[in-house]
Amino acid sequence: MESSAYQVHGATRRGRWLITCDHATNHVPCWVNSGDLGLEADDMDRHIAYDPGALAVGQHLSRALDGPLVQSQFSRLVIDPNRGEDDPTLIMKLYDGTVIPANRHVDQTQKAERIARLYRPYHAAIAELAPDRVICAVHSFTPQLRGRPPRPWQVAVLSDPRDRRLADPLLAALRAQGLCVGDNEPYSGHLRGDSLDRHGLQQNRPSVLIELRQDLIATPQAQKRWAALLAPCLTEALHNSGV
Repeated sequence: MESSAYQVHGATRRGRWLITCDHATNHVPCWVNSGDLGLEADDMDRHIAYDPGALAVGQHLSRALDGPLVQSQFSRLVIDPNRGEDDPTLIMKLYDGTVIPANRHVDQTQKAERIARLYRPYHAAIAELAPDRVICAVHSFTPQLRGRPPRPWQVAVLSDPRDRRLADPLLAALRAQGLCVGDNEPYSGHLRGDSLDRHGLQQNRPSVLIELRQDLIATPQAQKRWAALLAPCLTEALHNSGV
Protein backbone atom coordinates (compact mmCIF):
# COMPACT_ATOMS: atom_id res chain seq x y z
CA MET A 1 0.00 0.00 0.00
CA GLU A 2 1.20 3.49 -0.81
CA SER A 3 -0.01 7.07 -0.60
CA SER A 4 1.60 10.48 -0.72
CA ALA A 5 1.92 10.32 3.07
CA TYR A 6 3.12 6.76 3.68
CA GLN A 7 4.14 3.43 2.20
CA VAL A 8 3.46 0.00 3.66
CA HIS A 9 5.83 -2.88 2.93
CA GLY A 10 4.69 -6.46 3.53
CA ALA A 11 1.14 -5.67 4.63
CA THR A 12 0.20 -9.38 4.52
CA ARG A 13 3.09 -10.58 6.69
CA ARG A 14 1.84 -12.47 9.73
CA GLY A 15 4.56 -11.90 12.34
CA ARG A 16 3.86 -10.16 15.64
CA TRP A 17 6.11 -7.19 14.98
CA LEU A 18 5.08 -3.97 13.27
CA ILE A 19 8.09 -1.89 12.19
CA THR A 20 7.71 1.85 11.74
CA CYS A 21 10.06 4.44 10.27
CA ASP A 22 8.87 7.95 11.11
CA HIS A 23 11.78 9.76 9.48
CA ALA A 24 12.32 7.58 6.41
CA THR A 25 12.87 10.20 3.72
CA ASN A 26 13.87 13.81 3.05
CA HIS A 27 11.14 14.25 0.40
CA VAL A 28 9.26 17.56 0.29
CA PRO A 29 5.86 17.32 -1.47
CA CYS A 30 5.44 19.69 -4.39
CA TRP A 31 2.49 21.44 -2.74
CA VAL A 32 4.68 22.48 0.21
CA ASN A 33 6.43 25.69 -0.86
CA SER A 34 6.77 24.25 -4.42
CA GLY A 35 8.73 21.29 -3.04
CA ASP A 36 11.53 23.41 -1.59
CA LEU A 37 12.06 24.33 2.07
CA GLY A 38 14.74 26.86 1.12
CA LEU A 39 17.67 24.71 2.26
CA GLU A 40 20.79 23.74 0.36
CA ALA A 41 21.01 20.14 -0.84
CA ASP A 42 23.72 19.42 1.75
CA ASP A 43 21.35 20.39 4.55
CA MET A 44 18.53 18.27 3.10
CA ASP A 45 20.94 15.32 3.16
CA ARG A 46 21.68 15.86 6.87
CA HIS A 47 19.98 14.28 9.84
CA ILE A 48 17.84 17.37 10.27
CA ALA A 49 15.71 16.36 7.26
CA TYR A 50 15.41 12.59 7.87
CA ASP A 51 17.10 9.63 9.55
CA PRO A 52 19.80 8.37 7.15
CA GLY A 53 20.02 4.58 7.01
CA ALA A 54 16.96 3.95 9.16
CA LEU A 55 14.62 2.95 6.33
CA ALA A 56 16.95 0.32 4.89
CA VAL A 57 17.54 -1.19 8.33
CA GLY A 58 13.81 -1.20 8.92
CA GLN A 59 13.14 -2.94 5.61
CA HIS A 60 15.66 -5.70 6.34
CA LEU A 61 14.32 -6.01 9.88
CA SER A 62 10.69 -6.31 8.81
CA ARG A 63 11.56 -9.12 6.42
CA ALA A 64 13.61 -10.93 9.06
CA LEU A 65 10.77 -10.67 11.60
CA ASP A 66 8.02 -11.36 9.02
CA GLY A 67 6.23 -8.17 10.00
CA PRO A 68 4.93 -5.19 8.02
CA LEU A 69 6.74 -1.87 7.82
CA VAL A 70 5.08 1.55 7.67
CA GLN A 71 7.28 4.40 6.47
CA SER A 72 6.64 8.10 6.09
CA GLN A 73 6.88 9.65 2.63
CA PHE A 74 7.78 13.18 3.73
CA SER A 75 10.63 14.96 5.45
CA ARG A 76 10.47 15.51 9.19
CA LEU A 77 11.06 19.21 8.37
CA VAL A 78 7.73 19.38 6.54
CA ILE A 79 5.99 18.00 9.61
CA ASP A 80 7.37 15.60 12.22
CA PRO A 81 5.19 12.50 12.66
CA ASN A 82 7.06 11.62 15.84
CA ARG A 83 5.54 14.58 17.66
CA GLY A 84 2.10 15.22 19.08
CA GLU A 85 -0.19 17.50 17.07
CA ASP A 86 0.07 20.17 19.77
CA ASP A 87 3.86 19.90 20.14
CA PRO A 88 5.62 23.23 19.40
CA THR A 89 8.32 21.33 17.46
CA LEU A 90 5.80 19.69 15.11
CA ILE A 91 7.05 22.02 12.36
CA MET A 92 10.63 22.97 13.06
CA LYS A 93 11.89 26.48 12.32
CA LEU A 94 15.43 25.90 13.62
CA TYR A 95 17.20 22.57 13.94
CA ASP A 96 20.81 21.86 14.93
CA GLY A 97 21.86 25.40 14.06
CA THR A 98 20.06 25.53 10.70
CA VAL A 99 17.12 27.86 10.05
CA ILE A 100 14.35 26.30 7.92
CA PRO A 101 13.35 29.24 5.68
CA ALA A 102 10.03 27.85 4.41
CA ASN A 103 8.88 27.14 7.97
CA ARG A 104 9.65 30.53 9.49
CA HIS A 105 6.23 31.98 8.75
CA VAL A 106 4.01 28.90 8.48
CA ASP A 107 0.46 29.93 9.37
CA GLN A 108 -2.32 27.85 10.92
CA THR A 109 -3.90 27.08 7.55
CA GLN A 110 -0.65 25.69 6.17
CA LYS A 111 -0.04 23.72 9.35
CA ALA A 112 -3.55 22.25 9.21
CA GLU A 113 -3.01 21.19 5.59
CA ARG A 114 0.23 19.37 6.42
CA ILE A 115 -1.49 17.62 9.32
CA ALA A 116 -4.48 16.58 7.19
CA ARG A 117 -2.55 15.46 4.10
CA LEU A 118 0.53 13.89 5.68
CA TYR A 119 0.55 13.49 9.46
CA ARG A 120 -2.86 11.95 10.03
CA PRO A 121 -2.83 9.53 7.07
CA TYR A 122 0.55 8.21 8.19
CA HIS A 123 -0.72 7.54 11.69
CA ALA A 124 -3.93 6.03 10.35
CA ALA A 125 -1.83 3.51 8.38
CA ILE A 126 0.02 2.51 11.56
CA ALA A 127 -3.21 2.22 13.54
CA GLU A 128 -4.72 -0.06 10.88
CA LEU A 129 -1.86 -2.56 11.16
CA ALA A 130 -1.15 -2.27 14.88
CA PRO A 131 -3.85 -4.46 16.49
CA ASP A 132 -2.47 -7.75 17.87
CA ARG A 133 1.09 -6.58 17.22
CA VAL A 134 3.99 -5.08 19.11
CA ILE A 135 5.75 -2.06 17.66
CA CYS A 136 9.40 -1.35 16.96
CA ALA A 137 10.16 2.14 15.65
CA VAL A 138 13.50 2.44 13.83
CA HIS A 139 15.38 5.74 13.94
CA SER A 140 18.97 6.90 13.54
CA PHE A 141 20.94 9.65 15.26
CA THR A 142 23.83 11.85 14.21
CA PRO A 143 27.19 10.99 15.83
CA GLN A 144 27.58 14.63 16.94
CA LEU A 145 25.39 17.70 17.07
CA ARG A 146 27.06 20.98 16.19
CA GLY A 147 29.04 22.30 19.13
CA ARG A 148 28.26 19.24 21.26
CA PRO A 149 30.42 16.30 22.41
CA PRO A 150 30.57 13.13 20.29
CA ARG A 151 27.93 10.56 21.12
CA PRO A 152 29.45 7.24 22.20
CA TRP A 153 26.44 4.96 21.86
CA GLN A 154 26.29 2.54 18.95
CA VAL A 155 22.62 1.82 19.46
CA ALA A 156 20.01 3.13 21.88
CA VAL A 157 16.71 1.89 23.21
CA LEU A 158 14.04 4.50 23.92
CA SER A 159 10.92 3.80 25.93
CA ASP A 160 8.40 5.36 28.25
CA PRO A 161 9.23 4.61 31.90
CA ARG A 162 5.60 3.52 32.39
CA ASP A 163 6.08 0.60 30.01
CA ARG A 164 9.46 -1.12 29.98
CA ARG A 165 8.11 -4.55 28.98
CA LEU A 166 10.16 -4.68 25.78
CA ALA A 167 12.85 -2.13 26.57
CA ASP A 168 14.46 -3.90 29.52
CA PRO A 169 14.88 -7.34 27.87
CA LEU A 170 16.02 -5.66 24.64
CA LEU A 171 18.66 -3.66 26.50
CA ALA A 172 19.89 -6.89 28.08
CA ALA A 173 20.04 -8.68 24.73
CA LEU A 174 21.96 -5.85 23.05
CA ARG A 175 24.43 -5.45 25.91
CA ALA A 176 25.08 -9.19 25.76
CA GLN A 177 26.43 -8.52 22.26
CA GLY A 178 29.11 -6.26 23.75
CA LEU A 179 27.60 -3.08 22.32
CA CYS A 180 27.67 0.41 23.79
CA VAL A 181 23.94 0.83 24.37
CA GLY A 182 22.04 3.94 25.45
CA ASP A 183 18.96 3.72 27.64
CA ASN A 184 16.81 6.74 26.70
CA GLU A 185 19.97 8.32 25.31
CA PRO A 186 20.67 10.49 23.37
CA TYR A 187 16.95 11.33 23.48
CA SER A 188 14.11 10.86 25.91
CA GLY A 189 11.70 8.06 25.05
CA HIS A 190 8.56 9.54 26.53
CA LEU A 191 7.31 12.65 24.72
CA ARG A 192 3.56 13.11 25.12
CA GLY A 193 1.77 12.46 21.85
CA ASP A 194 4.75 10.98 20.00
CA SER A 195 4.36 7.87 17.85
CA LEU A 196 4.92 5.29 20.57
CA ASP A 197 2.82 7.19 23.08
CA ARG A 198 -0.01 7.31 20.55
CA HIS A 199 0.15 3.76 19.20
CA GLY A 200 1.83 2.02 22.12
CA LEU A 201 1.28 3.39 25.60
CA GLN A 202 -2.20 4.83 25.03
CA GLN A 203 -3.34 1.47 23.62
CA ASN A 204 -1.51 -0.63 26.23
CA ARG A 205 0.43 -2.07 23.32
CA PRO A 206 4.09 -3.07 23.96
CA SER A 207 6.44 -0.87 21.97
CA VAL A 208 10.05 0.18 21.77
CA LEU A 209 12.13 2.64 19.74
CA ILE A 210 15.61 1.78 18.44
CA GLU A 211 18.12 4.50 17.57
CA LEU A 212 21.21 3.58 15.52
CA ARG A 213 24.23 5.84 15.12
CA GLN A 214 24.29 7.03 11.54
CA ASP A 215 27.97 6.49 10.82
CA LEU A 216 27.49 2.79 11.66
CA ILE A 217 24.70 2.28 9.11
CA ALA A 218 26.07 4.36 6.24
CA THR A 219 26.40 1.52 3.70
CA PRO A 220 23.99 -1.16 2.42
CA GLN A 221 26.23 -3.85 3.91
CA ALA A 222 26.19 -2.20 7.33
CA GLN A 223 22.43 -1.71 7.21
CA LYS A 224 21.89 -5.39 6.45
CA ARG A 225 24.38 -6.41 9.14
CA TRP A 226 22.68 -4.33 11.84
CA ALA A 227 19.26 -5.68 10.92
CA ALA A 228 20.65 -9.21 11.18
CA LEU A 229 21.98 -8.36 14.65
CA LEU A 230 18.79 -6.67 15.83
CA ALA A 231 16.28 -9.27 14.65
CA PRO A 232 17.28 -12.07 17.08
CA CYS A 233 17.65 -9.54 19.90
CA LEU A 234 14.09 -8.32 19.32
CA THR A 235 12.84 -11.92 19.09
CA GLU A 236 14.58 -12.74 22.39
CA ALA A 237 13.25 -9.60 24.03
CA LEU A 238 9.69 -10.37 23.00
CA HIS A 239 10.00 -13.92 24.30
CA ASN A 240 11.50 -12.78 27.62
CA SER A 241 8.93 -10.03 28.05
CA GLY A 242 6.11 -12.54 28.26
CA VAL A 243 3.73 -10.31 26.30
